[in-house]
Amino acid sequence: MTTDGTDRQDLLPFVELALRAGEVILDVYATDFVARAKADASPVTEADVGAEAVILEGLRRLAPGIPVVAEEEAAAGRLPAIGDVFFLVDPLDGTREFLARNGEFTVNIALVRGGVPVLGVVYAPALGVLYGGADGRAFKASVAGTSLGAIVPISVRPAAEPVAAIGSRSHGALAAAEWLARFPSCSFLSAGSSLKFCLVAEGAADVYPRLGRTMEWDTAAGDAVLRAAGGVVATLEGTPLAYGKRGQAHDVDFANPHFVAYGDTRLVKGAAVVDGKR
Repeated sequence: MTTDGTDRQDLLPFVELALRAGEVILDVYATDFVARAKADASPVTEADVGAEAVILEGLRRLAPGIPVVAEEEAAAGRLPAIGDVFFLVDPLDGTREFLARNGEFTVNIALVRGGVPVLGVVYAPALGVLYGGADGRAFKASVAGTSLGAIVPISVRPAAEPVAAIGSRSHGALAAAEWLARFPSCSFLSAGSSLKFCLVAEGAADVYPRLGRTMEWDTAAGDAVLRAAGGVVATLEGTPLAYGKRGQAHDVDFANPHFVAYGDTRLVKGAAVVDGKR
């Protein structure tokens, strides 16, 4: 372990933490749970709250002193002061998928250093699949119960012809379709939560445009996995998505601009928008 309580080459403690949070989520998923609306009208369930409590306790134990920015804590107005190193946590990304019971929801834990997500774990408990990435290495593993199966290295692929895109099932489909018009005959697959980053990371798709609202905890873990697999998440102007955005004149703390996740980084230059033009 490094002096800041983390090691980018050792994802196992964070994997185990995600698996424990997934247990909490699946326990709720098996019941007739109900959702309530937060102040921003987005839904939240006892699974979100319970999973976040497990993760926060675990991170305090694994990396004491490193701030944690977590979705439900933020919704309650509890945002810590952050420095160069901090965690971003979304305990249940894809609550709408959770409510629809389609399985496409994830646990997300990420470590940010210098504005860059350097470690990420994305776990889809209902699908029994987990992705991780750090230090230029990314992997995918099956999960049975709380046991991790074989770990398989993953990496992005050279862009296909035609380009294969993936996007949100719940948000901004029309805007994404308009952006994708720059790629003739582009195919499109929809999926929920941060799984979209991971599908690009494992070479199942080439691009994931997100032209709708997201927060840093929504994207950091999937972004870390994709970067470790050789891809990049960039703004529409082509600059890498940055983290730790506070005091933004145009938006609230930790809000993201529109972005595109790319597997083949050669696509970034051709797709970038400058002053409203490609």
